[in-house]
Amino acid sequence: MTAFTRSLRRKSARRIAAVSVVAAGALLLSACGDDMEGMDHGSGSSSASATADAGAGAKAGDFNDADVTFAQMMIPHHEQALEMAKLADGRASDSEIKKLAGQIEQAQDPEIKTMKGWLESWGKPTAMESMPGMDHGSGDGMMSDADMDELKAMKGTEFDKMFAEMMIEHHNGAITMAKDEQKSGTNADAKKMAGDIVTSQSAEVKQLQSILDRL
Repeated sequence: MTAFTRSLRRKSARRIAAVSVVAAGALLLSACGDDMEGMDHGSGSSSASATADAGAGAKAGDFNDADVTFAQMMIPHHEQALEMAKLADGRASDSEIKKLAGQIEQAQDPEIKTMKGWLESWGKPTAMESMPGMDHGSGDGMMSDADMDELKAMKGTEFDKMFAEMMIEHHNGAITMAKDEQKSGTNADAKKMAGDIVTSQSAEVKQLQSILDRL
């Protein structure tokens, strides 16, 4: 068992708690918004109205607090994934790891630009304010500076194994965030991206686990 693997287990409980705080906050804000919007229609129809707003009938320009939180959290998450993927050049020895790193760069860089565009059009900052206890190493699948430094120091098979371990955890964090957006978001484009993230990164997690099993 590598030092990084032991570190992941120690941090797991803290990360789950931190994710729960963020998810609960997003759900609360979304629920408040839905209640206010449904007041004129009576309590009996507010639930149906909220469901309709979150469905296919929502306009691309509509958004709620869950959409904003999703974009603000996913941007730095994607940025770190890109940083990890770029480290594979000159360090990775496994051809499948190299190919997957390239795919991650191609997929996530355009998504970062798209999410920043959403936030600008919504009049929201591209970075969310820091929350108590939230930093690299305790967030939703985010790696600490020490984790990144350790990965940078690896080469060959050791790099391949650590990259796969880190990216599995990183992807699982993104999947959790994306599923929260699917449940609580209103913006049609953001919900679609969330669905794409769940599908693509779930497949990559399986691929990465397969790589680990054979290394």
